Amino acid sequence: MATYALQIAGLVFGGVGMVGTVAVTVMPQWRVSAFIGSNIVVFENLWEGLWMSCMRHANIRMQCKIYDSLLALSPDLQAARGLMCAASVLAFLAFMTAVLGMQCTRCAGDDETVKGHLLLTAGVLFIITGLVVLIPVSWVANSIIRDFYNPIVDIAQKRELGEALYIGWTTALVLIVGGMLFCCVSCCHEKSGSYRYSIPSHRTTQKSYHTAKKSPSVYSRSQYV
Repeated sequence: MATYALQIAGLVFGGVGMVGTVAVTVMPQWRVSAFIGSNIVVFENLWEGLWMSCMRHANIRMQCKIYDSLLALSPDLQAARGLMCAASVLAFLAFMTAVLGMQCTRCAGDDETVKGHLLLTAGVLFIITGLVVLIPVSWVANSIIRDFYNPIVDIAQKRELGEALYIGWTTALVLIVGGMLFCCVSCCHEKSGSYRYSIPSHRTTQKSYHTAKKSPSVYSRSQYV
């Protein structure tokens, strides 16, 4: 029962992480306008994402424009686009592998060993996905902070951390936790399986003892003859 609860918890964490990964990938709020110095025009807010940039006017109207070329992005956003796309694919594969290895599904049969291996694979994939999400999010955040405190960069070009970065950090943590839960479930399967096949039951031991006691050996029979 505890193992099944861990499977459900891991699947929930993995599903939330998968949705969060896709959301962070498509969100335009990676970089947002920084209202500092003379840049205090608060009724215009600029968002920069991996696929488009958006201009929001007075919280009423928003205009978005898709980037014309990948080369128009900064190097950190270019790398972030590729890594987040890879993370989305890995999260989907990990989630589907976890569904196949669940105790309540019969797609992979009833073999507990096979399901344990599937859950272990899903856990490792979830952990890798969390790390893949963490790398671009932290990279972009580092470049934003570095440019913000760089006196050479113009004030109008300085940006602040957007909501997508905070969601990305949370998503990476959720994915890693989900992967660790699945790895724990797989370890529990292996321990229970080894315990089941290595320790004979008390009834079997007692029966074998009485059988050995009732049937004398060939050497003892020859002595009686």
